[in-house]
Amino acid sequence: MTGQRALVLGGTGMLSGCAESLVADGWHVVVPSRRSAGATRGSVWVRADWFDAPALARDAGVALGGPADLLVAWVHREVRETVLHAVAPLLAPAAPVVEVHGSASAHPVGGCPEPVLSGHPTQQVVLGFVRHAGRNRWLNRQEIAAGVLEGVRQALAGRPSAVRQVGEFTPSAGRTSSS
Repeated sequence: MTGQRALVLGGTGMLSGCAESLVADGWHVVVPSRRSAGATRGSVWVRADWFDAPALARDAGVALGGPADLLVAWVHREVRETVLHAVAPLLAPAAPVVEVHGSASAHPVGGCPEPVLSGHPTQQVVLGFVRHAGRNRWLNRQEIAAGVLEGVRQALAGRPSAVRQVGEFTPSAGRTSSS
């Protein structure tokens, strides 16, 4: 057991594979979300309302039982800054942050949004599309987990803040599907 604590915002949805891997590595993982469905066995689920960031942070803090050594977050852009600022006091000093963005949140020319928590080294993971059998499709859960976990590994290794792209940023000339 590592004895380390991780807060995974979005850990019952598309980041469930990341939460699962952290639990398997011995982390104490707290996953705030609207519903407990999808919570990884061994993680601690906390009811969360993204529009009530102070309550989310309070309840997550209780479940963490101490400072978080890692924050992994995939938060809708309309509440991103509010939620990240609310959970910032839960983080250990200089704890790394891995922020996940869908391709709609980042732009190939403008880049990713600036990290919100400037006092914490931030790995940003931008998720895109995969060209498969002549068509474009969204990344699947396994591909997302692999890409986010690479960002986590980079963050835990103390790498400087960076942006990592998983898949193609924009679909190529083919039909995009959601499968």
